[in-house]
Amino acid sequence: MVDLKDEFEDVLPGILISGCVGPRGDGYKPENIMTAEKAQEYHFRQIESFSNTPVDLVTAITMNYVEEAIGIMQAADSVKLPAVISFTVETDGKLPTGMSLGEAIQRVDEKVKPLYYMVNCAHPTHFFPELEKGKKQGWVNRVRGIRANASCKSHAELDEATQLDSGNPRELGTQHKELKSLFPHLNVFGGCCGTDDRHILEITKEISTSWS
Repeated sequence: MVDLKDEFEDVLPGILISGCVGPRGDGYKPENIMTAEKAQEYHFRQIESFSNTPVDLVTAITMNYVEEAIGIMQAADSVKLPAVISFTVETDGKLPTGMSLGEAIQRVDEKVKPLYYMVNCAHPTHFFPELEKGKKQGWVNRVRGIRANASCKSHAELDEATQLDSGNPRELGTQHKELKSLFPHLNVFGGCCGTDDRHILEITKEISTSWS
């Protein structure tokens, strides 16, 4: 990643390198839930190793409960690395624990302060209503990034699938345009399960027309 950053620095200035941290358990099933203290202890070694490399930040992806997110933030804070928390949600827009996205963000913010939040490993139709419902609430402005699934299937359906569901790239791009139009503060985009270069090209094409 450092070599790529150096190679393209004249064309793409300001590239940031993120050290990614995943959940300890199944990202779809909040089992064996840790306390924040245990999560900090568990994730510290990987985050400490990142602190000895040229990463610019840590991103915790597919978080499905609050305590693990808090523990990761505490581990990052202890080595002075900025960090981002990305929650995943079910088809109803809530975390796999049943907690609303807004409450999860507010509970983490009460303890620690991520740079911002993201939503990943869910289709836009799963979390769009939740964002729209909270549009006038402060927590929505803390969500800055989206890494959506190509598939609109539930986590349970994806777990049982025997073939990759790549969804509809053009439709996914259009949905990102709508997200960007309604939530102009969103400025980090990518893909998650089932996405490839077709999806990223469509997302890039669509959000570029409403970029601010």
